[in-house]
Amino acid sequence: MFRAGLLAVLLALAIPVAWAQEGPRDYVVVGDAIPEPLASRPGDAARGRAIVANRSVGLCLLCHSGPIPEERFQGTLSPSLAGAGTRWSVGQLRLRIADGARLNPDTIMPPYYRTAGLQRIAKAFEGKTILTAEQIEDVVAYLATLKE
Repeated sequence: MFRAGLLAVLLALAIPVAWAQEGPRDYVVVGDAIPEPLASRPGDAARGRAIVANRSVGLCLLCHSGPIPEERFQGTLSPSLAGAGTRWSVGQLRLRIADGARLNPDTIMPPYYRTAGLQRIAKAFEGKTILTAEQIEDVVAYLATLKE
């Protein structure tokens, strides 16, 4: 019950500012990864770092900690982002961000690139993803640089 409540709070915080685009582009999951990029342009690590650090867009640091020393009050509910680029491949990172529930149905992480099967979504945000395909690729590019 606690997890469901926390997810509702996380999504409620994300809804007003971060819902980004009309429905997601199709993608293929292979094993535990999305091997092909979601966007036509390569991700930019600097933009990805800004999304991760931004408490109004990605909200990543609400649950995760990471090597972003200027951001205080980082989360401890989820694994540290430090070393993410060593622990997971680019495709594995992409799936974890796009829809981590495919790997762990009990996750409290919001599905940043899924629109189907969500509950209690305001009408204005139905059919929209939290992050765009380009933003997902930016976050993946940043996380892939985190080797330590």
